[in-house]
Amino acid sequence: MTEPGGELLRLAATVLQPGFVGTTPPDWVRRWLGEGLGGVALFARNVRDPEQIAALTAALRAERADVLIALDEEAGDVTRFESRTGSSRPGNLALGAVDDLALTEEVARDLGRELAAVGINLDYAPDADVNNNPDNPVIGVRSFGSDPALVARHTGAWVTGLQAAGVAACAKHFPGHGDTAVDSHHDLPRIPRDRAGLDAVELLPFRAAIAAGVQAVMTGHLLVPAVDPHLPATLSRTVLTGLLRDELGFQGAVITDAMEMRAVVDGFGFEGGVIAALAAGADAICVGGELADEHTAERLRQAIAGAVVAGRLAEDRLIEAAKRVEHLAAWAATARAGAAPGPWYGTAGSPVGLAAARRAVKVGGTAPVLPLAGAPHVVELSPPANMAAGTDTPWGVAAPLAALLPGTTGVRLTEADGAEASTVVGSAAGRPLVLVVRDLHRHAWMGALVGSALALRSDAVVVELGVPAAMVGATHVATHGATRSSGLAVAELLAGRGE
Repeated sequence: MTEPGGELLRLAATVLQPGFVGTTPPDWVRRWLGEGLGGVALFARNVRDPEQIAALTAALRAERADVLIALDEEAGDVTRFESRTGSSRPGNLALGAVDDLALTEEVARDLGRELAAVGINLDYAPDADVNNNPDNPVIGVRSFGSDPALVARHTGAWVTGLQAAGVAACAKHFPGHGDTAVDSHHDLPRIPRDRAGLDAVELLPFRAAIAAGVQAVMTGHLLVPAVDPHLPATLSRTVLTGLLRDELGFQGAVITDAMEMRAVVDGFGFEGGVIAALAAGADAICVGGELADEHTAERLRQAIAGAVVAGRLAEDRLIEAAKRVEHLAAWAATARAGAAPGPWYGTAGSPVGLAAARRAVKVGGTAPVLPLAGAPHVVELSPPANMAAGTDTPWGVAAPLAALLPGTTGVRLTEADGAEASTVVGSAAGRPLVLVVRDLHRHAWMGALVGSALALRSDAVVVELGVPAAMVGATHVATHGATRSSGLAVAELLAGRGE
């Protein structure tokens, strides 16, 4: 080809999975579906309630029956489907803490049935990262844990459960985002492990996902010197083709993490990063978490087609990528037709999820005494939100506890509030005090405030909604996540109202 003509532009559109703004499909997305657009990515901004999502997906399929409709739904702290209420299912760390493979598979199947019922056929989950760096700012409770073997077996179970419901799973973030203290939304993380270490840790869960038949794998914007010392995994042919395809034997679709993230853009540019990812072996380009408009999609479509014309991207590679996207869409259509969609649980949420969250709550300490003797004062210490989880999803213990113990009061504090322990404790005079934290070990201000408060009120209950790496206090409780279901489960425990 000498110029980016119709067929080349169609192929370029097929490999794109852009986001858009609104709870109905904009005109440009409808038009592009008729021009070859292979899929779309939905985010929290596109979700109001199940009925609205079902209408949105039906409108998309009216334009193209086999369109891939993806949602970034981990069913934990990172939720898009229940972003307005918080997830009614626990996340991966909670499931790993229970360590019941049948439960993990059941929760994933339950999620898949609800997603299928509203027309979602691709889920950017599960997170298959091994969170063996306690300072990791972006993975944390999204991982099943720090033990590679545990993460591997639960990754396989989660893939099996979700895909049994007719929704394609997408294991992420290959080759593993767990051992880093850098968030790839902001900068390029480096995985400091030799090749033998990668095989023993990071790659183990991805091997399990592939063995379970995972239909897609999402790349991580990570530098992995043991495999490629120069290029991020998303842009590395050594990683995507040599390691993932040739060595691990993965034959499904390779989908990039969002290409507007700074780990790629800062070093390689937006369009340049996309072209490099396709050349390396990626099949679908996820974009639109932040850049979600037709202009962005058109920039990429023209850039991809232009790269083929200029000889910077082999036409055969683009054709191969488009075929893999089409194969994934065909699998999703067949699986959806053969599966029995589940109910829309609505505002009550998933009963399967709540039962799982209850099992994940763990109580410890030198002298744990529960339930509480009366309505408490709850102090929730809020860290900065990471970009994966977002800032709008509600969380906490005070609200569900107040519903069970009328008279419960609560306050939420950040580091900027500069609260003193005496003030925190004084507000709970004559009443039980509950201190709620998220990743206490990662936030010095939080640790200092909790320590000082415990010195004044040794009977205070500490509830950790994050990774329980630094449990303190005579009574401490770990939920292994900050989901709505986790908050309700621990509130039941504190109030003595649980099943």
